Amino acid sequence: MARRDPHSFNDDTQPETASLDWRARIDFQARALACEATLTLRAPGDGPLDLDTRDLAIDAVDDAEGRALEFELGKPEPILGARLRVILPQGTQRVRIRYRTAPSASGLQWLEPAQTAGGKHPYLFSQCQAIHARSILPVQDTPRIRIIYSAELDVPVALRGLMAAAFVDRSEQGGRAVERWRMPQPIPPYLFALAVGELASRDLGPRSRVWAEPSVVEAAAWEFHAVDDMLRTAEALFGPYDWERFDLLCMPPSFPYGGMENPRLTFLTPTLLAGDRSLVSVVAHELAHSWTGNLVSNASAEHFWLNEGFTVFAERRIVEALYGADVAALQAALGRRELEATLRRFAERPALTHLRTKLAGVDPDEAFSDIPYEKGYLFLRAIEEAVGREAFDRFLRAYVTSFRFHAITSDDFVALADRELPGALGKVQAHAWLDGPGLPPSAPHARSARLDAIARLGAVVPDDETVRSWTSVEWQLFLEALPRPAPLALVEALDARHKLTARDNYEILVTWLEVALAAHHAPAIARTEEVLAKVGRMKYLRPLYRALASRESTRARAESTFARCRAGYHPIAQRVMESVLRG
Repeated sequence: MARRDPHSFNDDTQPETASLDWRARIDFQARALACEATLTLRAPGDGPLDLDTRDLAIDAVDDAEGRALEFELGKPEPILGARLRVILPQGTQRVRIRYRTAPSASGLQWLEPAQTAGGKHPYLFSQCQAIHARSILPVQDTPRIRIIYSAELDVPVALRGLMAAAFVDRSEQGGRAVERWRMPQPIPPYLFALAVGELASRDLGPRSRVWAEPSVVEAAAWEFHAVDDMLRTAEALFGPYDWERFDLLCMPPSFPYGGMENPRLTFLTPTLLAGDRSLVSVVAHELAHSWTGNLVSNASAEHFWLNEGFTVFAERRIVEALYGADVAALQAALGRRELEATLRRFAERPALTHLRTKLAGVDPDEAFSDIPYEKGYLFLRAIEEAVGREAFDRFLRAYVTSFRFHAITSDDFVALADRELPGALGKVQAHAWLDGPGLPPSAPHARSARLDAIARLGAVVPDDETVRSWTSVEWQLFLEALPRPAPLALVEALDARHKLTARDNYEILVTWLEVALAAHHAPAIARTEEVLAKVGRMKYLRPLYRALASRESTRARAESTFARCRAGYHPIAQRVMESVLRG
């Protein structure tokens, strides 16, 4: 017996799931799904089959002929949830489970009409990464085991259901509608995704469409108009797009991430709707996941850098191809600044700054940071510098081709790199990147004339002409470089001249509020509370709650703001912010 993923009850001596047939009735009043899941195994099995669950009420388990199967739902564990053990008679290949989800399911968020843009209908969406699929499905919830699936959603007739899958059809009867979906490509369970609400769509191109609430859809279509250009650029870099469509869903404000790369239906935060198309690199990141993450997945959260480091690298190659090397360099410089701040924050937990981590007993949501993203990116950039772009591009194509529709470990990456790029890992001291803390001294630095111009400014108030052509990344780099705490007089002068507290671009605004709060700039406190009440993206919640809670004079306001806003945050964000406030 071996549990190869510390976050799953899956035993690698047991049969693996090949496909899922899933039916769910959406009950907004009860905030629950009434479900039937039929698992088809890769080969007939016998004996125990261990599945991952969290807060699922199991009503019945039977086989393909309807014969009841013996099962046991174990005692819940704090991180893993409860093991569902089904005893398979010899030759069993299909298992059907009837069950109900809990109103508190960690992978679902139920929104009241008042929490939506339209204000008339409720809304439901899922977020299964990293280990929350088990709160929706009784599955082997490890990215090591990929599945195909078919699904039926039974929803109120006034609403539209969406899934990260290929749409089949919709039928209506009375006050309900049934929508059917299929996912023919095998995916890890964390990419299972659904949303139900009042939704409208606009086509962006022959392979892409944006969905959003009706009052938001036009703004979203304008903001994301260049998706097809991104898709063609990515294919030129990384090979054919294997998922047929790249549709987008602009989420409600409580969505906890910038984006989620669910294949065929990427989820995006509405904070990207800046009105100037300045934040669409997040779309490039989620698109890049179509190759690095969705096509080639990490085998467990201990190798998360394989998903995110490769994707940041691919994202910046897309950005460079579309917008120029200077823009990509600015983003890389900002990423490094943010990485260095994270490394300081993790100074007392150096093991979590490795790329290859040991996470037994550690909740992956608690370990989540930009280390696998930005340190992983810099590791790949170091290899690229060592071997040259042409050789590294060949390696990248070989990586995608060799591991297509598979889940891999860091050892798999090392073996391929040793074969395709002999000697390269030794040149960059790969062991220090993979298994060492912090950032190796030889880590590459981004360089560009625009970056140098920001560095020359120092801690001054730039004039209007200087900032006229600045992107949001340049503003962030300038603000990140200010001393902490910055002199209050400088902060007040910056705000008076450039109206930073009133900005609507959240990348600039949140970076500014961190600076302003550290300097005790009074207008920043009320603006911070406004932001915390309006958005649920953890990238913004985490630093703002930390900034408020770190000062004795504003800690009580951090706690009262969280108490007031908590219900509007996603369950994942609720738990993470609780840990932030605990210090």
